[in-house]
Amino acid sequence: QLQLVESGGGLVKPGGSLRLSCTASSNILRRYAIGWFRQAPGKEREGLSCISVSGDRILYVDSVKGRFTASRDNAKNTAYLQMNSLKPEDTADYYCAADLYSCPTTYDRPDDYDYWGQGTQVTVSS
Repeated sequence: QLQLVESGGGLVKPGGSLRLSCTASSNILRRYAIGWFRQAPGKEREGLSCISVSGDRILYVDSVKGRFTASRDNAKNTAYLQMNSLKPEDTADYYCAADLYSCPTTYDRPDDYDYWGQGTQVTVSS
């Protein structure tokens, strides 16, 4: 059983940056591709990115491409989402999720992931 814990959320002004972390409970994170999602109040969960097990393949949805960067450090059992140029519409709960061995073909679909963290809140406001 893989347990994921997100951290790094908070309140930031428009144009600011945050780095989210997703830490696994064991040293098997290297077997899993990591997806990043967010869910704003009253909206469906939205897929943002997926990073492959080795980190050599990273997929982004258009809404965050060029602003968000996914990375990972398997030695630390941690994946990251660097978020720059944040906008008020980025306000949401952010989640990481894990899928065994590779990013799903439909990497932005929540149903395709096996394990989830509890989420961390990001608020972008002046």
